[in-house]
Amino acid sequence: MSVGFAKTLWLALLVIVTGVLSGLLLALARCLGFRPLNFIIKQTVDVIRALPPLVLMIVLYFGLPYMGMRLSGFTVAWLSLSLVLMAFAEEIFWASIRAIHKGQFEAARSTGLTFAQTMKHVVLPQAMRISIPPLTGRLIAVTKNTALASAIAVPELLGTAITVQSNAANTTPLMMAAIGYLIMIYPLVFASKLLEHRNQWAK
Repeated sequence: MSVGFAKTLWLALLVIVTGVLSGLLLALARCLGFRPLNFIIKQTVDVIRALPPLVLMIVLYFGLPYMGMRLSGFTVAWLSLSLVLMAFAEEIFWASIRAIHKGQFEAARSTGLTFAQTMKHVVLPQAMRISIPPLTGRLIAVTKNTALASAIAVPELLGTAITVQSNAANTTPLMMAAIGYLIMIYPLVFASKLLEHRNQWAK
């Protein structure tokens, strides 16, 4: 059980870091206003969002070997869930950036700030506050989706608990798995509430 918890926690952390950062980079790339690039990003994000994470995992895990690429189950789970989180995070960040009044961007540029400085010091701090609630929801969802990794032979928490439960013939391992997920997910909920509370007082 401890191995399954550690593997699930490590997978969740990797997915959150890579998914959020790549989603933010895509949203910033769309801010450049290069239409062909924006079209590619939008279409890619829409396709990934339309695919169930389990389907994406299975396609990558069993399809890539036919193309001469064989990845471990853990790597496929990390890649699949990161892509899903990236797609949703990009939409969240993009919507949050667009929620900032265009006049603030223009005023910042008129003072001599570069595009990068304007995004860093004016737009992104406000957009990040707006994105906290929906982004937290996606982080919680992707942490729960780590349980899908058992379908491609990754010894994550739920899969390990089910195996132990079938051998021991009692529900204690499943209860322990539930507690393990609570330990991983509750800090996200608490941090989200704390940040929302701070942002309300900061207004």
